[in-house]
Parts: sequence; structure tokens; C-alpha cells
Amino acid sequence: MFQDVSDKPAEGLEASGKKIIEIEDFNLYYGHFHALTDICMKIVEKKVTAVIGPSGCGKSTLLRSLNRMNDLAGEVKTSGQIQISGHPVYGKKVDLVELRKRVGMVFQRPNPFPLTVYENVAFGLHLHANLPKPEIEERVEKSLRSVGIWDDLKDRLKLMATQLSGELQQRLCIARVIAISPEVVLMDEPCSALDPIATQHIEELIRELKQHYTIVIVTHNMAQAARVSDETAYFYLGELIEMGPTGKIFTSPERQETEDYITGRFG
Repeated sequence: MFQDVSDKPAEGLEASGKKIIEIEDFNLYYGHFHALTDICMKIVEKKVTAVIGPSGCGKSTLLRSLNRMNDLAGEVKTSGQIQISGHPVYGKKVDLVELRKRVGMVFQRPNPFPLTVYENVAFGLHLHANLPKPEIEERVEKSLRSVGIWDDLKDRLKLMATQLSGELQQRLCIARVIAISPEVVLMDEPCSALDPIATQHIEELIRELKQHYTIVIVTHNMAQAARVSDETAYFYLGELIEMGPTGKIFTSPERQETEDYITGRFG
């Protein structure tokens, strides 16, 4: 059913390991605007891949292509293919609810539902799985423990999530995503609304979560990309310019455009 594309190398990708996301000759148009052009890249399982580049370069568009959030933008056309664990992301028979269960999303600003802490985490479990109450309670606790806030909130599960601090809200949103056991977690500048201390805590959490999840993070913060990611992809004007191990991208990139951006001479 699914085409095997594992033998076609993506330029600049040197990491070994199982490729969970494979993007081949992918193009995306918003109406007549060509937002992504001939993207080819492979993303390794249980690694953090950072997507960097100047504003408007296609970073968030790429991220939202992985769980088809771009479908909500109106007139969107695509060509090429994206596969996650061998399953196509685009196609008439793709179940979007199932896709977004497997590929979770954390946004720039914390967006807890106007519900209690408990109900936020349990929401996806009620939606995607017919589980008995004790198992839901167990998975809510496990998810909150995974993001390091169970001890803070175990006695406040009935508190409205919107009353939490910004950092706790973002951690709660991450817990909501991982509660339904996704394969991939997408993060669109998850620290942009947080202060430096909260940002450090979220970065530490990202490093811990990659033991269990494949993470793709869009960030405008070069230092953050260097700190948290294993692989880095540099985008410019909707094109993938270079991708490779983060240490190499930041110290000895192959493309002059990448070096100019990394060193601040451009962008």
C-alpha cells in the first residue's frame, strides 16, 4: 500500500537510525503562493529536529504539513509525499483524527482548554479511546508526571487550567498531547511566550521527552536550536537549504547561505 522511499537520501542528512518521517519532493501552495518548494528530508526516530530560518521562510508551514493543520488555512494544494512510519499523510483516505492522534502539536502560546487541569489531559483520552475511568486517571497522572508537574498539581486537578502560570500551562499542553501516546510531537516555537527561566525548564523537558517521542521543533532562537536538537534544518524562502547534525550545521555548514544565517550576517 505504501511506497518505500527509504533509499533516496536527503541532502545533508547524516544521522543514522530509523527514519520515522520521510518527505519527498513536497510542494505546498496557499492559493497561488508557492510556500514550500521540492522539500526532501528524513527525520530520525526519537531525536529532536530543529527547523530554523528567517520569518516567512516556511518553517511553520512545514511543521503544520506533518499533521495537515494547513488544511484549515483555506485553499491549500500539495504535491509530492510525506510518510510517517510508512503511512502517507496526504491522500483521500487518510483519517485526519487518527493522524493528529499520532502526530501531536504544541503551539507558540499555551492554549489550555477552558476546563480543569484534569479535564485538559483527559480530553484526548475520551476522544480517542474508550477507556475505563481508573485507566484514564492513571494515564492523566502518568502524563503530568512525564512533564514534571504532577507534584505541583495533584491536589489542584479541579483548578481551571487558565489559572496556571504560563510555564505550567505550556507543560500542561504538552501533557495533553502525550497522554494519547503520539509517535511524533510537533512544537511551534513553544518557548516564545515564556520567560528565560521557564524556557530553560521547557528545554530540559524536551531533552527528556525525546527518549520516548520524535520531536520536531520550529524555533527562531539559534541558541535554543543548538541546545536542544540533534538535527537542524535551515529553510529559506520555502526551500530546504541544508540539513544535518546540529553540531555540524552550527560549526561547519556546507552551504554559505547557512553559515551567513547562523553567524548573523543574514536574517
